Amino acid sequence: MAWMRAVCGRLKSDYNYSNNIVYNNFPFPEAVTEKQRAKVEEKAQAVLSARELFPTATLADLYDPLSMPKELHKAHRELDEAVDACYRRSPFKSELERLEYLFELYAKYAEPLAHAMNQKPKRTRQAKQKKEE
Repeated sequence: MAWMRAVCGRLKSDYNYSNNIVYNNFPFPEAVTEKQRAKVEEKAQAVLSARELFPTATLADLYDPLSMPKELHKAHRELDEAVDACYRRSPFKSELERLEYLFELYAKYAEPLAHAMNQKPKRTRQAKQKKEE
């Protein structure tokens, strides 16, 4: 959520979530162990299971900050902890610290792409021939 709040657009006060801007650019760590991956999957399933406890509730009902069910809140907290553990051993002290870490990781992942885009394109044989003419 910290990443989403930082990078997505807004329409009035609503978030404008885009898979191209938010989801596809999320810097998930490369060196995740199988144990960490399994833990994240387990906790993600727990979130879905907690939602199923309230079959008549809409997502707006479930995620209302004032009335979010305790079971769902707990499941999300545990999922957040499992995801955070994929990045580093010590928990993030604040949302700002988490964002700084994510943006540093994003910059690391994006640097080779930025470097490649700044390279001059190789001249083709046809371009060389036209220049000589």
